[in-house]
Amino acid sequence: MFAGGTARLVISNDGEALLEVTVEPWADLHRLPPNRSCVVVTHSAAADGSWRGTLRGDEPFQVEHRADSVSVWANGVCFHLRDADGRTIVAADRACPARSRPS
Repeated sequence: MFAGGTARLVISNDGEALLEVTVEPWADLHRLPPNRSCVVVTHSAAADGSWRGTLRGDEPFQVEHRADSVSVWANGVCFHLRDADGRTIVAADRACPARSRPS
């Protein structure tokens, strides 16, 4: 049984052009079409569900937004990028503590 924490961050593209979504520190690039959303899911391996933290401390995500792109720093040990229906788009989960359980 997975005893860590799970965090989800919804990203929506309300613009008229593709939005580049980069998930760090994996440098994974995904292009999100207009009027679409995706969900970044990350997992903490810590038994208490805590996160390594961003510059501000114990937080699962840090987001940097620019006019045509978004960078998401996922502070878990892995990530999954899902579409709005929950289907996996990308997964960097080789070391994922929740791998045996759906996220």
